[in-house]
Amino acid sequence: MTLIFGYFFGIGLYLLFRVIIPGIYVVEQNERAVKTVFGRAQRLPKASTLEEPAFEGMLNEDEKERYRYPQMRVIPPGGPYFRWPWERVHKVSVATELVDIAFDPEDRKANQHNTILEAVTKDQLNIGLRGQFRYTVSDKNLYAYLFGVKNPLAHIIGYFVAILRERIANFEAPVREQGAAAPSGQTSLIAEIRGISINDLRKNLGELNRHMEEECRPSAARYGITLDAALITAIEPPAEVESALAAINTVRNEVSSDISLAQASADQKIVQSKRAVEIETLRAEAEVQPLRQLAVQLGELKKTGPHALKNYTRNVGLALYSKARKILFATEEK
Repeated sequence: MTLIFGYFFGIGLYLLFRVIIPGIYVVEQNERAVKTVFGRAQRLPKASTLEEPAFEGMLNEDEKERYRYPQMRVIPPGGPYFRWPWERVHKVSVATELVDIAFDPEDRKANQHNTILEAVTKDQLNIGLRGQFRYTVSDKNLYAYLFGVKNPLAHIIGYFVAILRERIANFEAPVREQGAAAPSGQTSLIAEIRGISINDLRKNLGELNRHMEEECRPSAARYGITLDAALITAIEPPAEVESALAAINTVRNEVSSDISLAQASADQKIVQSKRAVEIETLRAEAEVQPLRQLAVQLGELKKTGPHALKNYTRNVGLALYSKARKILFATEEK
């Protein structure tokens, strides 16, 4: 009897420490979990990520066939939960992470020890880029993150860097940032100065960051990672062209200043000319207005009788005679 009791007691201890206690787990607030049974992930029946409203419009028809993933049964924060020995729980942090764009999780010596990312501009300059991007694991596409990609972080960084380098290699600044048309002579001069693409990149970092965010938006539907924001903070040219770029920038600033002064002077003269025309117009109207009023009054006076205008003219003439010093009368020659 004691032997049998000891046997069952040993089995109970084994189940307690090898099955029950290891099978209890909790999911933290910044985590999501997925359970696999004999290596197969638990999923929602007949549901794919293409039916997720958050991913609508992110993929074209060709990509929808390649990035069709099943929707998983996601275990929310809380617990305790229980799993059997043949089940495995995969926990994923959904907190927002900040990563340097030069970071390479597979090679710590790449990109100058993960400090600066190299790229080539349209005019064949090797430049260095510094910045970061934020990413969050999408709990609506955990299958792609856990099972679709071998190393999700390395994959998404490579995806981001490829888009960034392609954009820099083909980047051109807008022809007229102000939206106004410049004279033909100024256009050719400005076009010459705008030929330095690194200057265009430095002036349009905001546009570059917005482009990266837009281009990386489908990453959640493809790889299960949402790129929240891209922030390119610095663009460093090669040391041998730094002084040349500084000189070009100086000349550009001088030319821009001269153009701005000339435009301001021309605008001021145009405004002065408009004001002079307005003043002369007002003066002419001031002189014409009394004559118009007099014509109206004479027309009303004429309606009162046939001799009204003649009497009015005689009275006006008498008033003038009283003010005159000399009066000359025309006489007929005999």
